[in-house]
Amino acid sequence: MSDLTTLLEVGGPVAALGGGAAYARAKHPAAYWSTVGLPVSTVRLLSSYGSVMEACGLTVTPSRLRVLAAKAMTRREVRPVPPRRGLIRPTTTGLRIRLRLVPGQEPADVAASAERLRHAWGVHAVYVTTVKPGVVELRLVGYDVLRRVRMPRKVAGGFLKVPVALREDAMPFVRDYRTIPHQLTLGATLSGKSMYLRHLIAGLAPQPVALVGIDCKRGVELAPFAPRLSALATDPEQAAELLPVLVKEMEDRYDLIKARQGIAPDTPDEEITSDIWGLPEHERPVPVVLFVDEVAELFMVATRKDEERRDEMVTQLIRLAQLGRAAGMYLEVCGQRFGAELGKGATMLRAQLTGRVCHRVNDEASAKMALGDIAPEAVMAACSIAPERPGLAVAGDTSGGWSRIRTPYLSLGDAAETCRRAANLVPDLPALRPFRPDVLVRPVESTNPVVLPHPVTD
Repeated sequence: MSDLTTLLEVGGPVAALGGGAAYARAKHPAAYWSTVGLPVSTVRLLSSYGSVMEACGLTVTPSRLRVLAAKAMTRREVRPVPPRRGLIRPTTTGLRIRLRLVPGQEPADVAASAERLRHAWGVHAVYVTTVKPGVVELRLVGYDVLRRVRMPRKVAGGFLKVPVALREDAMPFVRDYRTIPHQLTLGATLSGKSMYLRHLIAGLAPQPVALVGIDCKRGVELAPFAPRLSALATDPEQAAELLPVLVKEMEDRYDLIKARQGIAPDTPDEEITSDIWGLPEHERPVPVVLFVDEVAELFMVATRKDEERRDEMVTQLIRLAQLGRAAGMYLEVCGQRFGAELGKGATMLRAQLTGRVCHRVNDEASAKMALGDIAPEAVMAACSIAPERPGLAVAGDTSGGWSRIRTPYLSLGDAAETCRRAANLVPDLPALRPFRPDVLVRPVESTNPVVLPHPVTD
């Protein structure tokens, strides 16, 4: 009887502790990792490092000098040599460890064993990056960071850089317009494409940048950000008037570059390799970021007159995509579907958009349109995005690299409030003044009670 009582007294707290750990792992994975997962994974890594590397085929035969020295001092069998391990650096989401590869190994050998290392050390994922020749870094992620997105506290932002999402390796995904000037963002309804756009606009609002919008859905997506926009077109007719103005602004900037650097005025724009960043700061025009939401609306036509207008707008968009980078003009093209079936010029425009972000789409063809020409293996990753995870996307560029990302939640009211507070930063561009959206002035709430007038009596 006493043994049973003792067992119940010991088993009760143990069961409660195990239940609390299971609850924390399901509901608060970050807290579980810091308290339980990190120590357990560290012990696993330290205790099984040599055997795991040998099982993964990441060991090599030691040198003859090492064999002779080992036999002379220990007289034991010399085992294969694994990569030399550096210090283990814990993070809030996992572990980092650097490996010095032994002669004959390459980073691809370690990357091919990432799935085996994940299971051996009990972590969610393992990513391999090259630090320098002969040295790789293993980034162990302890849990699914894309289930509940929490952006890192310290993010390396900057001018024309917006940390807009979190990658699956727990690193921030930064939209850098200086590095990738133009981007195509696709996504079906309720896929998180609008959330991605909100983060971009809210991140650019406090910066000295001109924001221009084309929203052919009557402005329902971009109108809340009107206080910070330098121009806004809400239908194809207004877009047909705005795009030639932007092209003329781009040509004027090229003329400025020519005049400053002594280039002949008749030199074609395509032969100018310099850009506005080589100009003195007091002469440098302000950068312009053009957001095109639901780009398919610009391609749809009903009459021959609409077809002529469509061809002109597409031609102007292609010119902005081809020549706008040097003039400090960048494109952010969004839509539910984008491909050759939209009409003449669609494929040519897509070829100029270096960055690609594909949210959940309704068919495989849409994913191929976004990622098939730059990273074919990423197409299946985009097609496997579940509707229950809005904001999840696959991001790639023309270098062939890609990764899964997810945008954190940002309410429309918060994004609009950010733009309203930054309304004084709207640059003065005379050519865009006719397209400046009308902004309703919010009434100021008075803290004093309202005093009603009384009639004058005898």
